[in-house]
Amino acid sequence: MVNKEREEISCPVGLTLVATPIGNLADVSHRALAILQTADIVLCEDTRHTQILLKRFGIHAKLLSYGVHNLKARLPQVLKKLQEEARIALVSDAGTPGISDPGAELCRRAIAEDVPVHAVPGPAAFVQALVLSGLPTSRFVFEGFLPHKKGRQTRLKSLADEPRTILLYESPHRLMKTLEQLYEYLGNRSIAVARELTKLHEEIVRGKLTDVIETFASREKILGEFVIVIAGKDSKEKS
Repeated sequence: MVNKEREEISCPVGLTLVATPIGNLADVSHRALAILQTADIVLCEDTRHTQILLKRFGIHAKLLSYGVHNLKARLPQVLKKLQEEARIALVSDAGTPGISDPGAELCRRAIAEDVPVHAVPGPAAFVQALVLSGLPTSRFVFEGFLPHKKGRQTRLKSLADEPRTILLYESPHRLMKTLEQLYEYLGNRSIAVARELTKLHEEIVRGKLTDVIETFASREKILGEFVIVIAGKDSKEKS
C-alpha cells in the first residue's frame, strides 16, 4: 500500500518543503516519502542525519547539505538549479523546514525569484509541546531560540508583558541559564519543558519555574532537545 501511494505522487518542479519526524520515524507521511523518492535533489542540514530516514524506507536520493555552515555559498547554487526547473526537496534535521533553520532564507529567495514553492505538512516540535503543556493553546507566540548575547535581555524584557502563551526552543547546555533568566524577568510563572518529543525518552516537566529549575538542577547531565512553554502574563499579574 505504501509503495503504491509513493508511485502515484511525485516531486513537483520547484522547491518543496518536506516536514519529517521530530523523533519517531514512524510519524513520516506517505506523501513525504514519495516526494523524497522522486526529487532530483534533497537538501538537508546534515546528510548523515537525513540518510537514516531515507535508509529506513529504502529511498535512494541525491543529498546535498544546506545549513548555516555553507548557506552563503550554497544559496546561489540552489537558486540556479531551481531556475532551471529542478525538483528540489528541502528537509530539516527534524520537523518542518523553515522554522528556526536556514530553510527560511531559501524559501524567501525562491519566492522572490518566482520559483514555485510547495509544502508537505507534518510535525513541528513547538506545536507538540504546546498541546502537551497543559497551558492555554488558543493564543500563543513562538519565539524560536533566544539571542545568545546581543538583544537577549531586550527580548526577555519584552516577553515579561506578553499575555499569550510563549514557546521557545533551547539546547541542553543553555537550558539552565534560560530557565533562570525567565524566572528573573518573568517571575515564577507556570511552565512546561518538553524534552526528546516522540522519542523513547520523551519527557514533559510541568510546574512553577522554581520547581522546574530545581528538577533540572538536580540532574547530573541535561540531555536532549528542548521546547519551553511559558504561561502568558495574566490580568492578575498585570494589576
